[in-house]
Amino acid sequence: MLRSTTKLTSNVLRTTAARLQSTLVIADSNDERLLPITLNTITAAKQIGHPITCLVAGTKVGPAVETLSKVDGVQKILTVENEALKGLLPEVMTNIVLDAQKKFNFSHIISGASSVGKNLIPRVAALLDVSPISEIIGVKDAETFVRTIYAGNALQTIKALDKIKVITVRGTSFEAIEVGNGSAASEALDTNVSVPDNVEFINQELTKSERPELTSANRVISGGRGMKSGDNFKMLYDLADKLNAAVGASRAAVDAGFVPNDLQVGQTGKIVAPELYVAVGISGAIQHLAGMKDSKTIVAINKDPEAPIFQVADLGLVADLFNAIPEINEKIDKHISN
Repeated sequence: MLRSTTKLTSNVLRTTAARLQSTLVIADSNDERLLPITLNTITAAKQIGHPITCLVAGTKVGPAVETLSKVDGVQKILTVENEALKGLLPEVMTNIVLDAQKKFNFSHIISGASSVGKNLIPRVAALLDVSPISEIIGVKDAETFVRTIYAGNALQTIKALDKIKVITVRGTSFEAIEVGNGSAASEALDTNVSVPDNVEFINQELTKSERPELTSANRVISGGRGMKSGDNFKMLYDLADKLNAAVGASRAAVDAGFVPNDLQVGQTGKIVAPELYVAVGISGAIQHLAGMKDSKTIVAINKDPEAPIFQVADLGLVADLFNAIPEINEKIDKHISN
């Protein structure tokens, strides 16, 4: 009889512990909208299988909260609205996340692998005395995750033994969850928002363009060292406008000063996985391939038939780009006019 009671008590404890498992998704947003990577991060959080709470912090959280409230699978939204959150400084955000953790005791804390997440998550993990898991591309279960190593040439499966799992998610590896079927309620998080004396947000300058944002575009056209100068990128801008595509670049093109570094695609730049990726004058260094090889269709244009980019390309054109790109632009113009 005693053994039966002990077994029952053990089962109750296990059931209670299971109920306490929950995930905090740190939303990436600005005053105008929820940024797309958050929807990819929520997809990863759903695969963990625990109830999801989202944290939205900023100077104006209304638009992001409105979107998140309609996302299926989000049960609660915690909000922190304060002028001190301008720029989402990690020194300020860290204390907010830790306060949320103290109050709700989440088993998983997740953010997208954006500039905000990459700044924030290591700080949170250090103060919680756990090991952060960076840029996962797959979820096997609540404790086991997949990420890339060696510039994407190998996959690493990690079993996290820490009580609290602190994770960043590579957004391009997860489909964005649909918005429209949820009904999550929001509540203000009771926390002290303060900026440390040794930190000050001065300003941020964001590149504005009518073209799609690079990391979320369905089509991307990138140029490399073969473009020879920044002026020659005008050919790619014209082609991108016709295809409603974003423009990217290899590190070689950025280092040469052809284009600004916010266009860089690769291991030390942005990770993209569009439906169509066109690599123009890019040889295909391993660091660049790490940032775009998950694209659905890869088209390479290069005059060197031995260029490594052709090994990953679905379609390849061996030609001088200074002849090929104007001809492609001309053919598209004729097609549009007809």
